[in-house]
Amino acid sequence: MASLFFQRVGWSLHMTRTSRTFTVSFTTALPRRNRPSTITSEARNSLRSDRGSTSRRSPYHDNPQTNFRTTRLYQAQQTRAATTSTTPTMSPQQPPPTSDRIQQSAEEAVHTGDLSSGLDDKPIVLDETSRQVDWARSFHGLSTEAFSQDAAEALLAPIGLDDIEVKPDGIVYLPEIKYRRILNKAFGPGAWGLAPRGETIVTAKAVTREYALVALGRLVSVARGEQDYFSPEGIPTAVEGCKSNALMRCCKDLGVASELWDPRFIRKFIAEHAKEVWVEHQQTQRKKKIWMRKDDQIRYPFKLSTPTPQGTARSNNSKY
Repeated sequence: MASLFFQRVGWSLHMTRTSRTFTVSFTTALPRRNRPSTITSEARNSLRSDRGSTSRRSPYHDNPQTNFRTTRLYQAQQTRAATTSTTPTMSPQQPPPTSDRIQQSAEEAVHTGDLSSGLDDKPIVLDETSRQVDWARSFHGLSTEAFSQDAAEALLAPIGLDDIEVKPDGIVYLPEIKYRRILNKAFGPGAWGLAPRGETIVTAKAVTREYALVALGRLVSVARGEQDYFSPEGIPTAVEGCKSNALMRCCKDLGVASELWDPRFIRKFIAEHAKEVWVEHQQTQRKKKIWMRKDDQIRYPFKLSTPTPQGTARSNNSKY
């Protein structure tokens, strides 16, 4: 009886690894120690007949050792899968990013990528004890004395009418290269320059920066230049145009091309030397009016056109 009890207990533990249903059945069928069995003979015979049936027996029951190894292998696979899913893996070719690496990537993006976020071009701040003047902050030499008579004559000389240009919107201007020629004539090449007094500010559509005009070691004027741009690739060109715009505004304090700031001179020049004509874009066939010098010619992509009658609808081929 004792041997039968241990044998059935062993079957119960063995079947626990494979099926809970058989475990309950075998455990119920085991006789309890020191207690009379309450199982009827009919139930015991039915249990024996089911246990002896080969149709309900699993093929793993015949070989308990194989069943044990299969169960341990399945548990090992489940444990490995759970560990793999919860532990993030990282390729050895891609080390985890550090704070230094992230900062380095950001600096590289600023210097070599998009320029619309701004330019790191702050002026160098010199030591106050240095003998060199810090033009980014100093006003050294401002209004200390007048320039020489020869320099004054070159600066205040009337500009030639052939040097004045007219924009399509009717604004008259002097090209920036001619401002530089006047300064070179008055002070000599190398005796004047533009010193930035702040970093370049890049907005969504324009570039601006403050410059100081220095001549013969003296501060002459301070002005802020500006220039529009249409794409980030055009920012370097806009920065150069901003510098020229600041030069033109600084030269206004020296009296260079002061006629172009006189409304009477502008109206007289427009009436005598400018005209307004109708032109047509050769690709879009769009017509508009532009201003130009009387001695100038219409340039591509425009061509001379007849005026559009009032109240006439535009062509369907025209682009608005």
